[in-house]
Amino acid sequence: MVAVTMNFGTFMSARSVVGDTILELGQKDKRIWALTADTGGALSAFKGEFPDRYVDVGIAEQNVVGVAAGLALEGNIPMVMGMIPFMTMRACEQVRTDVCYQNLPVRLIGTGGGLTSGGGSTHNAMEDISIMRSFVNMTVLSIGDPNLIRDAIYASMDLPGPLYIRLAQGKQDAVIYEKGSIKFEFGKGIVARDGSDVTIFAHGEMVRQALEAALKLEEEGKSVRVVDMVSIKPIDEDLIVSCVKETGRIVVVEDHLMTGGLASAVADVMADRGVSPKAFKRLGIPQVFAGFGSGVELRNKYGYGLDATVAALKEVLKA
Repeated sequence: MVAVTMNFGTFMSARSVVGDTILELGQKDKRIWALTADTGGALSAFKGEFPDRYVDVGIAEQNVVGVAAGLALEGNIPMVMGMIPFMTMRACEQVRTDVCYQNLPVRLIGTGGGLTSGGGSTHNAMEDISIMRSFVNMTVLSIGDPNLIRDAIYASMDLPGPLYIRLAQGKQDAVIYEKGSIKFEFGKGIVARDGSDVTIFAHGEMVRQALEAALKLEEEGKSVRVVDMVSIKPIDEDLIVSCVKETGRIVVVEDHLMTGGLASAVADVMADRGVSPKAFKRLGIPQVFAGFGSGVELRNKYGYGLDATVAALKEVLKA
């Protein structure tokens, strides 16, 4: 088990971490370009130091992906920051055909994952993981702890193809792990908390909620394993199988539609590897277009907040 800061008293801006990391890499490697579609506030330092390697196309996500693909074809490593629903849906064809089809090293880093944007249905990112993990050659990450962002971007320098990184709102994100306690790897999940009675898989901002739910169950004498499935594609099949075999009961909670995301990926692995849990339950966004509100308010409204997570764990423990 890795070291976890269970009081969650430290917060960081994920957007700032992205900007600082891209600047660091840009200072070391002239192949690094920073691109955005009118959401480049965190890239201001990079823009100031390397204006010739900074591109803001305005509110035109299709264009920024196309430009990134062109730069990658010339031997560069473009880092694109944007809002998730527009990068993954408005620019869907460009991501698929310009980037994935040519297997280019474009890094798409999106904010506003799930229902965290506060912008209502048009700005909520409910389908992005389903879309992006379906694309050939695309690697998909969902990061909850801002400290992991730097590690993932640095690791991507050796990744030959495209990468999508999903973040939450990115303004005030809880630090989950003690610095230096884990090593990020593509295709590997993180056992944030070990347990023997039930496993809860989560990703992104929901990892913190999963850990809080585990603490509540611990007060009742139940042992809950929490897995941070930071790498959704490729996914850690061996870890999923071992969790099913060792704890028997599985809950998946995610800030995404209940179908097509992590829960579907976990279910696919169980079916393909021939392992059957005693109980399986998924929590996430139902088939609705959610309205306005904070992430916490909307999770509670739609049945996948902290109380609902605790209730789901208790339900599968009865199996």
